[in-house]
Amino acid sequence: MYIYIGIFLIICSIFFVLLFFKRKKIMRKVRCMDFCDKVNLLNSIAQPFGFCYEPSQEIITSRIDAWQRQFGYCSFYDRTAHSFGMVFDCEPVYFDYRGHTWLIEFWKGQYGINVGGEVGIYRTERCVKPQQYSNTVFQAVPLEEMPGICIELNYKGRKQFGLCRRHWWLTGFLMGDFCEPEELTMNVSVSFCCEDMMNAFVESLRRTGYSEDEIYICCNTVTVLFSVPHEWQPRHRFRCRAAFAQWRNRFFCKWYLAITKPFTCTIDRLLYLYFFIPVAWRHMFCFKRNRRQKFNRKAYIKAGGRR
Repeated sequence: MYIYIGIFLIICSIFFVLLFFKRKKIMRKVRCMDFCDKVNLLNSIAQPFGFCYEPSQEIITSRIDAWQRQFGYCSFYDRTAHSFGMVFDCEPVYFDYRGHTWLIEFWKGQYGINVGGEVGIYRTERCVKPQQYSNTVFQAVPLEEMPGICIELNYKGRKQFGLCRRHWWLTGFLMGDFCEPEELTMNVSVSFCCEDMMNAFVESLRRTGYSEDEIYICCNTVTVLFSVPHEWQPRHRFRCRAAFAQWRNRFFCKWYLAITKPFTCTIDRLLYLYFFIPVAWRHMFCFKRNRRQKFNRKAYIKAGGRR
């Protein structure tokens, strides 16, 4: 019996020694890499997940050619987001324009171990009635009709990042941060192709509950302060599950920071984790909409949702 215990302890000792030297080797490898090589490497391994790294602000953002655009959007995604560690405020704004029902939606909150914000632009092939919104799959806006979008995410009044691009799904995620959705505000600007479309969007904002103090109009650009959502939040239906998801997110945030403690900047942390624990790295990128869209859409269709 004692022989087996001794053998087990020896094996464990060898394992931890090898792990120690592997960790030191990876740390040297990351530290010796040129910064441009780091950015290129991180973007190449993040591309299959539909994301890229923004070095100037140390954030992860979505690509225009991200594969997620083929899945579109339906409200079922938001209703089940807490199951995948996403606890956020969302604000869908629907309006009709030129034979299509358009949807511009804002999100801000906690995405696993990330604090982030999103703006998505979607539409249907025809106009749908308001009672059909929750059962309709909206498709990503065509590339040639993408508007200019600017987002600025703030945590307790402090700016976290800002992005301005023509996009159909503009996002920004800060790795290793934690907060409650109520602690975030997001300034969103959308530049429309014409005044009629802008007016349709503004009118929908007013119907949603936004006051004149929360809407700023300049030419065909509308800026909205997204602070307290005016629409009912799906996460409030499952408060206990959402609270558990936040507890788990906080735990994994601390775990991520502890594992990558030898480094301070995001790109070094991510590459270190990629080399040291590849499974954990893939999990971080998979939770952002990927699994929600792959699996929840199947469940949505089985549940009788419309395509």
